[in-house]
Amino acid sequence: MKPIDHITKDIVDETRKARSEFFEIISDYSTDLWNYCKYLTGSPWDGEDLYQESIIKAFGLLPQRWSEITDKKHYLFRVATNTWIDLCRKLKREVGLLDEVSEANEDFSNPLLLEEVLISLDDILTPKQLAAFLLLNIFQFSAEEVAGIVQSTPGGVYSSVQRAKRKIASFDFTQTKSGLYSQEKNVTIQSYLEAFNKGDLDGMLELFSVQAQNEAYLGFQEFSKDEMIKGSLRFGLPGHRADELILWNKPVIVVFADGEQGPEIHDIQVQEIENGKIVNHKSYFFRKEFILAAAKELGVKAQLKKPPVDWI
Repeated sequence: MKPIDHITKDIVDETRKARSEFFEIISDYSTDLWNYCKYLTGSPWDGEDLYQESIIKAFGLLPQRWSEITDKKHYLFRVATNTWIDLCRKLKREVGLLDEVSEANEDFSNPLLLEEVLISLDDILTPKQLAAFLLLNIFQFSAEEVAGIVQSTPGGVYSSVQRAKRKIASFDFTQTKSGLYSQEKNVTIQSYLEAFNKGDLDGMLELFSVQAQNEAYLGFQEFSKDEMIKGSLRFGLPGHRADELILWNKPVIVVFADGEQGPEIHDIQVQEIENGKIVNHKSYFFRKEFILAAAKELGVKAQLKKPPVDWI
């Protein structure tokens, strides 16, 4: 067999089709998985990164399976948990153990399950203990299932979760997380917004470095300005309006489309600037869970139907 010296378009198209089918198969669990990743990391931004990495791994690991996956939710949450714990180990974080010791049952009231509390638990629980708590109490896995996911025993899971409940009940959550961001406006970003809102494609492209990377998460990647011109920008700019806003303590560009009842979030973008040029452009256009959560945070509707995406 003659060796193939490049990855053909047929291979790319077949892989894209298989990935689309995989996304459709797991769609019922996407929102729960995104929330789980957010609570594990304590941040929508870090949670989104973990979600993306977990989805890519879950798809990429399929050829290594000897049998079919009958429990999709268990598979996805296991991949996400392993990915997070592996990352914590690389960062030299104390992962923790789920010691199996006798623990009194801790009464747990609903106020402890508020969003503000769940997203702050990474401050007081170890990664493994937090995963066990969320899986058992929030995402309704059994102790046996949790033990398999976090690689412990059912008794260890139960004991650890009881200890977690006591920690949570005694912790003061009135000091909410806050982040810092620069108030200074970046000149390149302001020029990008001006060109985008004017529909000036040439002016906008002038702001990108020749080898800029353009990525729409879980959608496509382009690795140069030339690829952008021939690919995602071949039909020009969409004619929408873009503003710079603060989302979860981070400056972003929000692209608005005109909806029937007012502006709707079409896309959310983040750029990296070096030497006055955009070297990395990141888009969340295809990221349903992220866009919906951002829309709720910003108090603006999300655009649900935007070809080729239809979230209705």
